[in-house]
Amino acid sequence: MKIDRVVIHADGAAEPNPGPAAIGAIIKDEQGRVMASISQSIGRATNNQAEYRAIIAALEKAIELGAKQVDIKLDSQLVVRQISGRYRVKSAALKPLYQQVKHLLGLVEGFTITHIPRQQNREADNLAYLALR
Repeated sequence: MKIDRVVIHADGAAEPNPGPAAIGAIIKDEQGRVMASISQSIGRATNNQAEYRAIIAALEKAIELGAKQVDIKLDSQLVVRQISGRYRVKSAALKPLYQQVKHLLGLVEGFTITHIPRQQNREADNLAYLALR
């Protein structure tokens, strides 16, 4: 099955911050059907590192599914603003993750990245916390 456009909801969690961390993501087609979900522990990280790792895992999966357009929804305003180019990435720990996201976005024809309230990102949030427990 070929998919042109997917919607990605991604989230990362670390408790405490930094501390044990996990990622969660859900990938849906334009009709809202779930194409894939990700819920995994990633070891020790900060919240922001986990957010980036969640986007990376979701983008890799979306590309594997053949997505040409990706609409990324995140509740991390910092990461959204960094990826969209409104903020510079100053943290040395985030720079390689940012570069990896930029590389993956270069493999698709187009993307959007949008900041959403946490309540609208429940599925991804739940998947991250499920892996954290």
